[in-house]
Amino acid sequence: MTSQTILIADDDAAIRTVLIQALGRAGYEVRAAGNAATLWRWVSDGDGDLVITDVVMPDENGLDLIPRIRKIRPELRIIVMSAQNTLLTALKATERGAFEYLPKPFDLNVLLSVVKQALEVSKGHSEEYSRDSKTENPSDGDGENIPLIGRSPAMQDIYRTLARLMGTDLSVLITGESGTGKELVARALHDYGKRRLSPFVAINMAAIPRDLIESELFGHEKGAFTGAVQRGSGRFEQAEGGTLFLDEIGDMPPEAQTRLLRVLQEGEYTTVGGRTPIRTNVRIIAATHHDLKLLIRQGLFREDLYFRLNVVPIRLPALRARTEDIAELVQHFLNQTTTEGLPRKIIDPQAMERLKSYRWPGNVRELENMVQRLGALYSQEVIGIDVIEAELADTSSLTSDYADGADGLSGTVEQQLNTYFSAHGGSLPAAGLYERVLREVERPLITLTLQATRGNQVKAADVLGLNRNTLRKKIRELDIAVVRGTK
Repeated sequence: MTSQTILIADDDAAIRTVLIQALGRAGYEVRAAGNAATLWRWVSDGDGDLVITDVVMPDENGLDLIPRIRKIRPELRIIVMSAQNTLLTALKATERGAFEYLPKPFDLNVLLSVVKQALEVSKGHSEEYSRDSKTENPSDGDGENIPLIGRSPAMQDIYRTLARLMGTDLSVLITGESGTGKELVARALHDYGKRRLSPFVAINMAAIPRDLIESELFGHEKGAFTGAVQRGSGRFEQAEGGTLFLDEIGDMPPEAQTRLLRVLQEGEYTTVGGRTPIRTNVRIIAATHHDLKLLIRQGLFREDLYFRLNVVPIRLPALRARTEDIAELVQHFLNQTTTEGLPRKIIDPQAMERLKSYRWPGNVRELENMVQRLGALYSQEVIGIDVIEAELADTSSLTSDYADGADGLSGTVEQQLNTYFSAHGGSLPAAGLYERVLREVERPLITLTLQATRGNQVKAADVLGLNRNTLRKKIRELDIAVVRGTK
């Protein structure tokens, strides 16, 4: 059997040597060049069964070469590798018809696996992975508005997943801790997908009173409830043709879950107080920091709804799991502060190492808020370790103390609930226990956090892992007094 030939284009001689040796040992014929012109000549002559190309080469961008290759040899699979490890690179590679995108540095075993998969693709189905280049696609620009930052392996996996989803309308469930960037991922799926010219509408289930969620989602008719003096449009109507982002889906009450499931099954809904079904064409992206499988076992979330939403799962890594991205994130946020009129700051190496060693319970949101404070509150141009230590002191102490006593807190709550149920002599207590327990826990938690952060609501939101607007809403609902400068 004649061995298959792989064509390589990369201007880095060391990478060419490594690839030639690894692919040769795997039994392939290999031809390698340091420029795009030679690769194009080989492809034009009908040579090769697979192409592996770099992006940045001295004579031409490898991404620009892909549509030309696809035009004359649509059956030829193309693997793109690049040191420009951004979402934009992954998007462009996928849009233009690459079989796979691999960031540098790459694992040779992963590369060999991808090569094998590419060569096994049936020529009769070679167009399944190809996409036509669309000049109107915003990702053809300079990429300045790409919101997701990071070159870590964890983020590369996210980029590749997003790139594969851009041409689909599949439902996506984004999970991860608070502050990891779930809404940024949802925005990227919309802004670079098929529905980018239509609305993107977001709703946070945790920020809306439970009895108003159905009206917020589906709209209501005049007179449907007290205060409904006129018809109100819901988020489904506002997002028609576009994307509806359901943030903190784990906080959706059961009644709304049932109605949402019907929308996903039937493609239609009725307004609150309405009787006529309304057809809808909306892509659903949901997100949560909760463990939905645990909520299902507890009877708080519908299993059938979970499977409808979880068609494609995306798990965002915590910042502590990708500390190699912190320097790039810090620089990005520092650049943002200068566009807001604040003086330019520099983080010295020792201070940067301290930032990398911190656990960041509030994740990227907490890091962003800290960088903004550094730009706004400190006069020195170079931020040293003493400033960083001072900023981290309060939040680090509070979060570590909480972590150390987490099991004890759970045990205390369980003890109190056992006492409560025993007091009822085996009969069930009155309805509403869930809300009452949450209120009893939330009030001291938020009060003590505000005291520990000296009344700084921005820092308190970071520590709690809450959106700032959600924290303000809870302060009002729980009637918590906020005193600035308290200790």
